[in-house]
Amino acid sequence: MSASTYSSAPATSPVPVLSVSPVVLPAPGRAVDLEVRVSAPVTGGELPIVVLSHGQGYSNHLSSLNGYAPLADYWAAHGFVVIQPTHLSSMTLSRILDPDTPGAPMYWRSRAEDITYILDQLDAIEAAVPQLRGRLDRSRTAVAGHSMGGHTASLLLGARLTDPEDGTEVDLAEPRIKAGVLLAAPGRGGDALTASVAESLPFLLTPDFSKMTTPALVVAGDKDTSVHLTVRGAEWHADPYVLAPGPKSLLTLFDAEHGLGGVSGYDVAETTDESPERVSAVQRLTWAYLRSALYPGDPAWQQACDALAADPNPLGRVESK
Repeated sequence: MSASTYSSAPATSPVPVLSVSPVVLPAPGRAVDLEVRVSAPVTGGELPIVVLSHGQGYSNHLSSLNGYAPLADYWAAHGFVVIQPTHLSSMTLSRILDPDTPGAPMYWRSRAEDITYILDQLDAIEAAVPQLRGRLDRSRTAVAGHSMGGHTASLLLGARLTDPEDGTEVDLAEPRIKAGVLLAAPGRGGDALTASVAESLPFLLTPDFSKMTTPALVVAGDKDTSVHLTVRGAEWHADPYVLAPGPKSLLTLFDAEHGLGGVSGYDVAETTDESPERVSAVQRLTWAYLRSALYPGDPAWQQACDALAADPNPLGRVESK
């Protein structure tokens, strides 16, 4: 996809953004209080909400409320309130949390519970960010996540797993969430995992996408082989689309690796497939999907898909069910 061609894809005009962090939400029973970043357009009302769950990685601050600015900034500039938690798995907390803290190192359950707690605490967030007071449309809430954040988002959208500690089926679906975006998310478990991951991260062994009924867009790179996680290659990241019921859409990005062009931060050294054009496509297509998913009848998603299909040199393709 050429940047010049895809730039004609419909999108609202960006507006200035206010961003406030850290907003500290007291969380009794959690190892530390929950800190979030809140980004929003400076104008407008009845704003839809996206909670953005970070992934992991080598950088010290991308796995926190300080990461994913290319997505958070774009979505906020185009009409969304974006809330970014720092999960307990964040590198920023690794120096203060005891490695024996329950749930370590990935805190898969706590991560999902963080997002539910954020939705419980919207009054507190409005109080902490007075510029937001009375401007949220709480009936239009979505979740998005990259990599491990995609796993977190999938649980909130209805995916289940078997708790490796006690063998119970875990259901963390959040009915207030009406749509989701899974970016480079993990796929099925079992023999799809590398032996080391099956041993060290057993919660990844048993995902069940058959009950992930909430509408979602799955974004996967066709060069995202993730050899440290899976033996199945790049197609593994499409599993949340293939194995879940509709309505779902799959955006496959050509030549994209795990960073999807650089969505986790601006000029990130660990991005192996840096591409401003690819990031721009992810920004626009995810925004358009969320817009239409939360506002039935809004043409943004169809228009974005049409623009992608019409491009003589597309960066990706979309399929839906």
